[in-house]
Amino acid sequence: MIRKLSLLTAAAALTALCVPTAGAEVHAFTVDPVHSQVGFKIRHLMGKTPGSFGEFAGTVTVDPENVASTLQVAGTVMTASIDTNNEKRDGHLKSADFFDAENHPEISFVSKSVKEKNDKLVVVGDLTMHGVTKEVQLHGSFAGVMTNPFTGTPTMGLDLAGQVDRKEFGIVWNKTLDAGGLMLGDEVTIEVHLEATVPQSEKAES
Repeated sequence: MIRKLSLLTAAAALTALCVPTAGAEVHAFTVDPVHSQVGFKIRHLMGKTPGSFGEFAGTVTVDPENVASTLQVAGTVMTASIDTNNEKRDGHLKSADFFDAENHPEISFVSKSVKEKNDKLVVVGDLTMHGVTKEVQLHGSFAGVMTNPFTGTPTMGLDLAGQVDRKEFGIVWNKTLDAGGLMLGDEVTIEVHLEATVPQSEKAES
Protein backbone atom coordinates (compact mmCIF):
# COMPACT_ATOMS: atom_id res chain seq x y z
CA MET A 1 0.00 0.00 0.00
CA ILE A 2 2.85 2.39 0.82
CA ARG A 3 4.39 1.89 -2.62
CA LYS A 4 1.09 2.34 -4.41
CA LEU A 5 0.41 5.59 -2.57
CA SER A 6 3.93 6.77 -3.34
CA LEU A 7 3.42 6.11 -7.04
CA LEU A 8 0.13 8.02 -7.05
CA THR A 9 1.79 10.95 -5.30
CA ALA A 10 4.65 10.86 -7.79
CA ALA A 11 2.27 10.85 -10.73
CA ALA A 12 0.45 13.90 -9.39
CA ALA A 13 3.71 15.75 -8.86
CA LEU A 14 4.98 14.88 -12.32
CA THR A 15 1.78 16.15 -13.91
CA ALA A 16 2.37 19.48 -12.20
CA LEU A 17 5.92 19.58 -13.57
CA CYS A 18 4.82 19.12 -17.17
CA VAL A 19 3.66 22.54 -18.29
CA PRO A 20 2.17 22.69 -21.83
CA THR A 21 3.80 24.99 -24.35
CA ALA A 22 1.75 28.12 -24.95
CA GLY A 23 -0.22 28.09 -28.18
CA ALA A 24 0.41 24.42 -28.92
CA GLU A 25 -2.23 21.70 -28.87
CA VAL A 26 -0.44 19.83 -26.13
CA HIS A 27 -2.05 16.76 -24.59
CA ALA A 28 -1.15 15.27 -21.20
CA PHE A 29 -0.69 11.49 -21.14
CA THR A 30 -0.28 9.28 -18.08
CA VAL A 31 2.10 6.33 -18.40
CA ASP A 32 0.38 2.94 -18.34
CA PRO A 33 2.74 0.71 -16.30
CA VAL A 34 0.99 -2.46 -17.47
CA HIS A 35 2.05 -1.79 -21.06
CA SER A 36 5.36 -0.04 -20.40
CA GLN A 37 8.84 -1.06 -19.31
CA VAL A 38 11.78 0.64 -17.61
CA GLY A 39 14.87 -1.50 -18.00
CA PHE A 40 18.67 -1.48 -18.07
CA LYS A 41 21.70 -3.56 -19.00
CA ILE A 42 25.19 -3.68 -17.50
CA ARG A 43 28.27 -5.70 -18.39
CA HIS A 44 28.92 -8.69 -16.13
CA LEU A 45 32.17 -10.50 -16.97
CA MET A 46 31.88 -10.86 -20.77
CA GLY A 47 28.11 -10.62 -21.15
CA LYS A 48 25.31 -8.13 -20.55
CA THR A 49 22.93 -8.68 -17.63
CA PRO A 50 19.46 -7.14 -18.01
CA GLY A 51 17.15 -5.85 -15.33
CA SER A 52 13.99 -3.81 -14.92
CA PHE A 53 11.87 -1.94 -12.39
CA GLY A 54 8.37 -3.19 -11.68
CA GLU A 55 6.90 -0.05 -10.11
CA PHE A 56 7.02 3.32 -11.82
CA ALA A 57 4.86 6.29 -12.77
CA GLY A 58 5.17 9.13 -15.23
CA THR A 59 3.64 11.67 -17.55
CA VAL A 60 4.27 12.73 -21.14
CA THR A 61 3.00 16.00 -22.58
CA VAL A 62 3.21 16.55 -26.31
CA ASP A 63 1.58 18.03 -29.38
CA PRO A 64 1.60 15.03 -31.76
CA GLU A 65 1.92 17.41 -34.72
CA ASN A 66 4.94 19.20 -33.24
CA VAL A 67 6.76 16.61 -31.17
CA ALA A 68 10.30 18.03 -30.92
CA SER A 69 9.10 21.47 -29.82
CA THR A 70 6.54 20.32 -27.24
CA LEU A 71 7.59 16.95 -25.82
CA GLN A 72 8.12 16.84 -22.07
CA VAL A 73 8.74 13.65 -20.10
CA ALA A 74 8.87 13.08 -16.36
CA GLY A 75 8.93 9.84 -14.43
CA THR A 76 9.78 8.11 -11.19
CA VAL A 77 10.67 4.48 -10.48
CA MET A 78 10.70 2.78 -7.11
CA THR A 79 14.23 1.53 -6.49
CA ALA A 80 13.13 -1.44 -4.39
CA SER A 81 11.12 -2.82 -7.33
CA ILE A 82 14.30 -3.81 -9.19
CA ASP A 83 14.13 -7.23 -10.83
CA THR A 84 17.06 -9.06 -12.46
CA ASN A 85 15.45 -12.51 -12.24
CA ASN A 86 17.65 -13.44 -9.27
CA GLU A 87 16.44 -12.78 -5.73
CA LYS A 88 19.91 -12.83 -4.15
CA ARG A 89 21.30 -10.40 -6.74
CA ASP A 90 18.26 -8.13 -6.38
CA GLY A 91 18.87 -7.99 -2.62
CA HIS A 92 22.48 -6.95 -3.21
CA LEU A 93 21.41 -4.26 -5.71
CA LYS A 94 18.97 -2.81 -3.16
CA SER A 95 21.72 -2.64 -0.52
CA ALA A 96 24.09 0.23 0.26
CA ASP A 97 26.64 -1.28 -2.15
CA PHE A 98 24.46 -0.19 -5.05
CA PHE A 99 21.12 1.70 -5.07
CA ASP A 100 20.71 1.88 -1.28
CA ALA A 101 16.93 1.61 -1.65
CA GLU A 102 16.25 2.30 2.02
CA ASN A 103 17.78 5.79 1.85
CA HIS A 104 17.12 6.47 -1.84
CA PRO A 105 13.73 4.89 -2.59
CA GLU A 106 13.18 6.66 -5.92
CA ILE A 107 14.97 7.31 -9.21
CA SER A 108 13.54 10.21 -11.21
CA PHE A 109 13.93 11.81 -14.62
CA VAL A 110 12.64 15.19 -15.82
CA SER A 111 13.30 16.34 -19.38
CA LYS A 112 14.64 19.84 -20.01
CA SER A 113 14.97 20.04 -23.79
CA VAL A 114 14.20 18.03 -26.91
CA LYS A 115 15.56 18.26 -30.43
CA GLU A 116 15.34 16.15 -33.55
CA LYS A 117 18.45 14.69 -35.19
CA ASN A 118 18.52 12.22 -38.10
CA ASP A 119 14.83 11.41 -37.61
CA LYS A 120 15.46 10.57 -33.96
CA LEU A 121 14.59 12.49 -30.82
CA VAL A 122 17.34 13.66 -28.49
CA VAL A 123 15.92 14.22 -25.02
CA VAL A 124 18.11 16.01 -22.46
CA GLY A 125 17.03 15.92 -18.83
CA ASP A 126 18.00 15.57 -15.20
CA LEU A 127 18.37 12.04 -13.83
CA THR A 128 18.38 11.76 -10.05
CA MET A 129 19.68 8.48 -8.65
CA HIS A 130 21.37 7.49 -5.40
CA GLY A 131 20.96 11.08 -4.20
CA VAL A 132 22.87 12.55 -7.14
CA THR A 133 21.40 14.58 -10.03
CA LYS A 134 23.16 14.58 -13.40
CA GLU A 135 22.16 15.79 -16.84
CA VAL A 136 21.80 12.88 -19.26
CA GLN A 137 20.93 12.48 -22.92
CA LEU A 138 18.46 9.91 -24.20
CA HIS A 139 17.72 9.02 -27.81
CA GLY A 140 14.41 7.72 -29.02
CA SER A 141 11.38 7.80 -31.23
CA PHE A 142 7.76 8.88 -30.94
CA ALA A 143 5.39 6.18 -32.20
CA GLY A 144 2.39 8.48 -32.65
CA VAL A 145 -1.11 8.60 -31.18
CA MET A 146 -4.15 6.39 -31.69
CA THR A 147 -7.51 5.90 -29.98
CA ASN A 148 -7.37 3.06 -27.50
CA PRO A 149 -10.20 0.68 -28.54
CA PHE A 150 -10.70 -0.47 -24.93
CA THR A 151 -10.93 2.93 -23.25
CA GLY A 152 -11.80 5.28 -26.12
CA THR A 153 -9.00 7.62 -25.05
CA PRO A 154 -5.94 8.84 -27.00
CA THR A 155 -2.90 6.61 -26.43
CA MET A 156 0.70 7.28 -27.46
CA GLY A 157 4.00 5.40 -27.62
CA LEU A 158 7.52 6.60 -26.86
CA ASP A 159 10.83 4.71 -26.80
CA LEU A 160 13.95 6.15 -25.15
CA ALA A 161 17.44 4.77 -24.58
CA GLY A 162 20.82 6.03 -23.43
CA GLN A 163 23.95 5.31 -21.41
CA VAL A 164 25.04 6.57 -18.01
CA ASP A 165 28.17 6.06 -15.96
CA ARG A 166 27.06 4.61 -12.61
CA LYS A 167 30.16 5.99 -10.87
CA GLU A 168 28.95 9.52 -11.57
CA PHE A 169 26.00 8.72 -9.31
CA GLY A 170 28.17 7.34 -6.53
CA ILE A 171 27.46 3.68 -7.33
CA VAL A 172 31.01 2.36 -7.37
CA TRP A 173 30.95 -1.21 -6.01
CA ASN A 174 32.95 -3.70 -8.03
CA LYS A 175 35.10 -6.81 -7.61
CA THR A 176 38.58 -7.44 -8.95
CA LEU A 177 38.87 -10.84 -10.62
CA ASP A 178 41.69 -13.24 -9.83
CA ALA A 179 42.71 -13.22 -13.49
CA GLY A 180 42.63 -9.42 -13.57
CA GLY A 181 39.97 -6.95 -14.62
CA LEU A 182 36.71 -6.06 -12.95
CA MET A 183 33.49 -8.05 -12.65
CA LEU A 184 31.15 -5.19 -13.63
CA GLY A 185 31.24 -2.44 -16.21
CA ASP A 186 30.67 1.20 -15.33
CA GLU A 187 28.40 2.06 -18.27
CA VAL A 188 24.74 1.23 -17.82
CA THR A 189 22.35 1.18 -20.79
CA ILE A 190 18.89 2.53 -20.01
CA GLU A 191 15.93 1.33 -22.09
CA VAL A 192 12.47 2.83 -21.64
CA HIS A 193 9.38 1.78 -23.58
CA LEU A 194 6.30 3.82 -22.74
CA GLU A 195 2.64 3.53 -23.59
CA ALA A 196 0.70 6.44 -22.13
CA THR A 197 -2.93 7.45 -22.33
CA VAL A 198 -5.18 10.39 -21.58
CA PRO A 199 -7.19 9.43 -18.46
CA GLN A 200 -10.87 8.86 -19.17
CA SER A 201 -11.93 11.45 -16.61
CA GLU A 202 -9.86 14.15 -18.32
CA LYS A 203 -11.25 13.20 -21.73
CA ALA A 204 -14.80 13.51 -20.38
CA GLU A 205 -14.08 17.01 -19.01
CA SER A 206 -12.52 18.30 -22.26
